[in-house]
Amino acid sequence: MKQKIVIKAQMTCDKCRKSALALAASTYGVQSVGIEGEEGDQLVVVGDGVDATSLTSCLRKKVKVGRADIVKVEAVVDKEEAKPAAGKMPASPVVEWPAQWYPYHPGYYCPKPGVAYPYAGPCYVVEDPCADEGSWCTIM
Repeated sequence: MKQKIVIKAQMTCDKCRKSALALAASTYGVQSVGIEGEEGDQLVVVGDGVDATSLTSCLRKKVKVGRADIVKVEAVVDKEEAKPAAGKMPASPVVEWPAQWYPYHPGYYCPKPGVAYPYAGPCYVVEDPCADEGSWCTIM
């Protein structure tokens, strides 16, 4: 689950802020790190599976920021996941074929029925290098 953690820490100089950002960025599961607040004293960490308490204690010990408190931990919901797919139809199979028995095979082998679904991934246009008139292709 993606979450947003806001930690208020006493960061008085740019060196403290830089080391706090570096420590937070090197933590497992962190996707983005930033500094917010009027005085630049809030560290905002967005990530998946980040342990807020261990991150706060590491800030206290390793960066020597003094006091560091967890202000807020909230779940982040993507805009695409929050909206239901209005125009999308569930992918229906394009081709189906029944199971076939092979009686001459020992044990009467019967594979499962097959189904082929349409590809829902991105489509890329690949230009053929041999399509040009002054092509370097000598095969054709």
